[in-house]
Amino acid sequence: MMTKRKRRTFSEEFKKQIVQLHQSGKLRKDIIREYDLTPSTFDKWVVQSQNSGSFKEKDNLTPEQKELLELRKRNKQLEMENDILKQAALIMGRK
Repeated sequence: MMTKRKRRTFSEEFKKQIVQLHQSGKLRKDIIREYDLTPSTFDKWVVQSQNSGSFKEKDNLTPEQKELLELRKRNKQLEMENDILKQAALIMGRK
């Protein structure tokens, strides 16, 4: 039976130190075992550090993910403007 791990949070500084350990030659498996990390978490930090130097999700989005966020924001803006115009048309129609 596998027990679910409690989700842990790590500081930016800790993540940097882990990546630096790896860059200075410490083996991936040793770091993962020593600091009780999941391989996927460790790999994500290494990739984020290489890609953007940042561990924030928003700094590590693909161009497509960034575009999708922008389009969703723009769509919401247009829907709001459309609702305002509909309300204005209803008000003007009553006069």
